[in-house]
Amino acid sequence: MSSPSPERITEFRARSNDGVVMGDAEIPAPGEQRAQQIIEMIDAAFSRVTLGNGIGLHQAQGLDDYADERTCAALRAKDEKADWHRIDRSTLNACHSSLSFFDAEGMRFHLPAFLIASLLQDEDYGTIYRLTDLSSHNLEKFKLLDLAQRESVRCYINHLTNSPDCRIKQKEAVQALAYWSLPAP
Repeated sequence: MSSPSPERITEFRARSNDGVVMGDAEIPAPGEQRAQQIIEMIDAAFSRVTLGNGIGLHQAQGLDDYADERTCAALRAKDEKADWHRIDRSTLNACHSSLSFFDAEGMRFHLPAFLIASLLQDEDYGTIYRLTDLSSHNLEKFKLLDLAQRESVRCYINHLTNSPDCRIKQKEAVQALAYWSLPAP
């Protein structure tokens, strides 16, 4: 797989609301070159995903705050539903706890934005924890991911676990990589 061109990275930035969802950092080092390849893989795998009836980013914040149905509906009205590329960095930063409250459709829609932002901004958002938590409740959120999407997640986990800054235990990483290598249940 080839690395995304500077034009492709510019395109990612242009499609975001704040122009920097992919971060301002360039990715020159060999480790970061692999990150660029993973970004391209994630983008290709999730390119046509929409939110559908899934839980949105702001709506999930309402759930986190124990908001009533009316408030959650108002929050959902603010959510991006058609193109996850439009979710800007500041929104991801403000709503990172939403990862815990998505349903399967919401997770499939928002996951690529979190993954790519994580790779480009060196932000975790708790994404690696969510992807390596193999509890049945958590895995239910990933049931809609197809083979290409699962492969991009596996590559993301593998990349992060090989990073010197990785805070995940080796045993958990190995188990998670094995899970993500399998076809969707």
